Amino acid sequence: MHPTFYGNSGGSRSQRHLHSELVLNFINLPLLRYMLKLSLPLPDADIQFYPNFLNVSESDRFLTELTQRIQWRQDAITLFGRSLLQPRLTAWYGDPGKSYTYSNLTMMPTPWIPPLLDLKVKADAISGVVYNSVLLNLYRDGNDSMGWHSDDEPELGHNPVIGSLSLGGTRRFMLRHRFDKTLKHQVELTSGSLLLMRGATQHHWQHQIPKTKRPVSPRINLTFRVIG
Repeated sequence: MHPTFYGNSGGSRSQRHLHSELVLNFINLPLLRYMLKLSLPLPDADIQFYPNFLNVSESDRFLTELTQRIQWRQDAITLFGRSLLQPRLTAWYGDPGKSYTYSNLTMMPTPWIPPLLDLKVKADAISGVVYNSVLLNLYRDGNDSMGWHSDDEPELGHNPVIGSLSLGGTRRFMLRHRFDKTLKHQVELTSGSLLLMRGATQHHWQHQIPKTKRPVSPRINLTFRVIG
């Protein structure tokens, strides 16, 4: 059964089943595995979704290990002149010197740990790039969220490649076009899935993880990046 995606145009909501293809990938492992690849049919974007990037046992193992081993923090950021605590826990890991700045907050990299390096190798292979950093977000429950934004900070480069891996509770990932307000889309990010954004996507689209009132398990999101 294929995942279901939702989009709307002109203010109406419709259900879309995306074109999908089975692709054979070698993910730096001594065996080949089939992996479902779904391309989102959005203008001005290059986004692929891999719903089974990790299997259930891998997802559960990494979720437990990262929850316990990551040096989580809750920073204050500046929005519209106000200092506010972020509604989630965060961490920044990466190569030496690969700092990251957003919302007037600069994060210095914590050195890689083995489970992050394991995931990075897998993400490198399927993305076709070598990531040098990762931003982790821990959504403790439905009250934790991420507001509308684009990953367009200067240190990410002109057309950044972002590999977004989800572990734990399913959360809704919403997209909206920056210039054509009728173009919207959303994807349910399940545990073990990878969403890959590249090309001009960040120039034309914003995304968010909204709050939800429904019961939801904790979720860790890892966005692998290349800092110049």
